Amino acid sequence: MNYPCCLLAQPKPQNAITVAVSSRVLFDMVEERKIYEEQGVEKYVEYQQANENVTLKPGPAFSFVKALEQVNARLRELYPDDEELFDIVLMTNNHAQVGVRLINSINHYGLLIERFCMTGGKSPVGYLKAYLTNLYLSADSEKVQEAIEAGIAAATLFTGNKKIPFDDKQLRVAFDGDAVLFSDESEIIVKEHGLDRFFEHEQLNENKPLAQGPLKGFLEDLGRLQKKFYAKNERLDSPIRTYLVTARSAASSGARVLKTLRSWGVQIDEALFLAGAPKGPVLAKIRPHIFFDDQMFHIEGARQLGTIAAHVPYGIGQKYHKSKPKDGPASH
Repeated sequence: MNYPCCLLAQPKPQNAITVAVSSRVLFDMVEERKIYEEQGVEKYVEYQQANENVTLKPGPAFSFVKALEQVNARLRELYPDDEELFDIVLMTNNHAQVGVRLINSINHYGLLIERFCMTGGKSPVGYLKAYLTNLYLSADSEKVQEAIEAGIAAATLFTGNKKIPFDDKQLRVAFDGDAVLFSDESEIIVKEHGLDRFFEHEQLNENKPLAQGPLKGFLEDLGRLQKKFYAKNERLDSPIRTYLVTARSAASSGARVLKTLRSWGVQIDEALFLAGAPKGPVLAKIRPHIFFDDQMFHIEGARQLGTIAAHVPYGIGQKYHKSKPKDGPASH
C-alpha cells in the first residue's frame, strides 16, 4: 500500500500565502504521464527512478512560481522580519519513490520549495485544507473541482500554444470577473434571460456589491502585498500588477464591478472591459504569468496566443463547458 508522504521543513508562517502546485503543472511531465496511462504505475515509478538525474523541463506554472519567488525576494529586502510571503507547496498524487527526481529538478532550477506532499494516488484535498492553502493549481480537472467544492481557490492550468517571454521582475496576474472574482449571479441572468435583461439588472443593482467568487481571496492576498510595496514608495515600480479582463461592457455593466471592488477595499491596477471582444489579443499584450477564467471558450482563445490560462470550474458556465480543451491538457 502507498501511504501519503509529506515533507515539511517548518510550520507554515502565520501570515504566509500558500500556493500549492502539482508536479504536472510545475514541470512538463507529458511523456511521463503517457507511460503512466499506457503502461501503469509500476512502469511509471521505474521510469522516474531510472531518470531521477534527468532534469524535468518547466511546466505551465513554472514562470508563475518563479515570479512569486521574485516577489518574496523583494519583500525580504524591504521587510527582513516579515513572514507575510508566498509559501509554495508541491502538492502531488505522485508516489514517494518519484520524489528524488522532483527534488533534483527543483534544486537544479534553484526554486525555494521546501514543502512537499506526495499522496501516493490519494486525493490531496484534505491536505490542501491542512496546509491552509490560498490557491491550488493542478492539471487534474477532477481534483480542482473537488477543491473548489471544498471552498479552496483552485484552477486547472493549461500551457499556452506558443512560447512568449514573461516579465521576470513583475508578477502579473489577470482575472476574469463573473464566476471568478465575483459570484455567477449575473452570468445566470445572461444565460437564462439574455443580454438585455442582464444590462437592465446590472444598472438597477449598480450600488449593490456582487457576492464573492472563488478567487476573491487570492486577489485580496495580492492586494495586501502590494500595499507593503506602496508603503515603501514603490507604487510605480511594484513587483505585483493585477488585471481585470472581462467580457462585460463598461457603459452598461462596468460600474457595478468597479463599485464592488471598491466596497471590498480591493484595488485592481488595470480594468479592461472588452464588451464581448476576444480576450486573447489583450492578454497577449499584458503577458500575465497566469490568467483565470471560468469559461473554456476564453481559456482556448488565451492559449492560442501563448497565455498560460487557468480554468476555474465554478458557476453556471460549467453546465455548458467542461475543463477539457480541444486538444487535451498540454500539461497532462
